[in-house]
Amino acid sequence: MRLSFLEPLYKQPGPFASVYLDTSRDSAVEDPEAAVELRWRHLRDALTSEGADQGSVTAVARAVGSDADVPGTHGQAVFAAHGRLALLDELPAPPARDTAHFGPLPDTMPLLVQHAPGIPYLAVHVHYSGRHSTSATGTVRIDAEAGIWPLTKVAPEYLLHEETPAADWLHAAGVIGRVLEGHARGIDAEAVVVAGDVWARGILVHRLPASLRGQVTTAEGVGKSQPGRALMEQRLESLFSGRMAAHDRALLDALLAQQAHAGAAAEGLSAAISALQRGQVKALFLNNHPESTLRLRVGPRPGQLALTERELRSFGVQDVREERADAALTRALVGTKAELVVVPEQQVQLREGVAVLLRYSEPRTRG
Repeated sequence: MRLSFLEPLYKQPGPFASVYLDTSRDSAVEDPEAAVELRWRHLRDALTSEGADQGSVTAVARAVGSDADVPGTHGQAVFAAHGRLALLDELPAPPARDTAHFGPLPDTMPLLVQHAPGIPYLAVHVHYSGRHSTSATGTVRIDAEAGIWPLTKVAPEYLLHEETPAADWLHAAGVIGRVLEGHARGIDAEAVVVAGDVWARGILVHRLPASLRGQVTTAEGVGKSQPGRALMEQRLESLFSGRMAAHDRALLDALLAQQAHAGAAAEGLSAAISALQRGQVKALFLNNHPESTLRLRVGPRPGQLALTERELRSFGVQDVREERADAALTRALVGTKAELVVVPEQQVQLREGVAVLLRYSEPRTRG
């Protein structure tokens, strides 16, 4: 996962107010707006007790609940500094718990974990009910979306809606297939999920350009899509659950290959911190685990982090403070342009839940 979208946030000076809030609008809650307001009230009090300035609290308050038009279960991540909104991101799922933090660094790791696995995809639903013949009357309707899973659960990126007479479907399917290929190429789609009427979708699949056919998965019983949510959301959820994006999988394979040959890789928190201090990390790998209570010592710059204050001062850092480990690690990754890969534990268990793929390995000396 590339973290360039966070660079503008880290270019701002702290301290930051960081808020994660369940803003779901689903049928399980009688009055969702009142529920969101109550949750925010508790978090606002927590920010104030941590010393947040009133301007930043007000900036967060203006953003909370601004996703009222998004149905179903979801959440928000809101960051503010010096009385101004710094970043607002819709969460595809509610946070594990509502949290508010005010401190020198933004609390961005929970946001990044929700961005995983980050799989680019096309979802296509072909609607038709009628006689399965190219001489039949009736209309074939196609809906398609392109997006990045799971972010597009709550923010579909592209919508194609086409209708054509069933008698023209053989020709129209080829034209639509080429349109879909262009959008798939634009996002480097890894999966093309096609659902709907067996006859109509079969024609479409066989007329897709060859570059897409190997990525096609057909789906049955996808149910009715909810406006404002991803097309075929439940089917995509089951298809992508536990899966990694191809880019991240390639990085993980490179890590495992380097580990097998004692090459440019390291495992464990201490080794990861040491590599980040040198700007040596190409990608940091993390098992998706509950929030850690571990704290690190950090300095003003991204690569200034250590397990102890003594170690950091030995590097000549004068301004040393204590900060949450995940916040310090994320700042170091963004500041050194390294990537983050969230690895499901069922695929690979990392020692202490963390490993790094290095940009280069240190030359070995002979004993």
